[in-house]
Amino acid sequence: MDATVLLIPAGLAAGLVAGLFGVGGGLVFVPALYALYELTGAWGDARMHMALGTSLAAIVLTGVASLRAHHRLRTIEWGLVIRLGSGLAVGAFLGAGLAARLEADWLRRFFGLFECLVAAQMFFGPRFSASGREGHGWIFWSLAGLLIGGVSALLGIGGGTLTVPLLVWSRIPMERAVGTSAACGVPIAVAGAAGYLIRGQAQTGGTGFVDPVAVLALGLGGVLFAPLGARLAVRLPRERLRRLFALFLLFVGLRMVLD
Repeated sequence: MDATVLLIPAGLAAGLVAGLFGVGGGLVFVPALYALYELTGAWGDARMHMALGTSLAAIVLTGVASLRAHHRLRTIEWGLVIRLGSGLAVGAFLGAGLAARLEADWLRRFFGLFECLVAAQMFFGPRFSASGREGHGWIFWSLAGLLIGGVSALLGIGGGTLTVPLLVWSRIPMERAVGTSAACGVPIAVAGAAGYLIRGQAQTGGTGFVDPVAVLALGLGGVLFAPLGARLAVRLPRERLRRLFALFLLFVGLRMVLD
């Protein structure tokens, strides 16, 4: 219990990141949880799966806090959330079910490289305006949601590192892409956490691959700081926010590749 308190600062940092960039905070949660379990010797061979499932469960809390903050700021494109939502949820549930069967190292490095490429595109690529958005139909958004949800669940993240670049590429203004991504992280987290809970019950019993105490420790910090991140997201200049997010992606990508 005492060691779990160490997760509260990670929750604070993840909440700030969640509100600022529209991500769920899993990029902070997963390494913090894995380090804690290594330190305490908890969960043995299941510690990575516990970190992933617990991260998604904590993202439910930070994601809802971030969603509420962005909704108050009117930065969510709810039509896109609805179009993406079913694919995100189905993909996340299936991704959680597959996680126990897959070797994670190659996927982590591949995804890290992808993050670096996305960062380069966002930092140096064309600047999109609020007008002239590219129109996509239900099939496109559903398939995109399925892919984003599946990959996000495999990595224990809320999907913002995929959703934000997709929305920016679709010519959604950066601050609205961040807000919309924050809302999209909730169905990913709910469905993914459910998948890890169900899948893990056969191995760990109880709540499966979800650690309730750690969820509360991380979620507390996230709920407190997500609104602050959301306010910063709308106050920072659009291009500065875009480039800051690109640097954030590069940092995360390099960690995944080199870890």
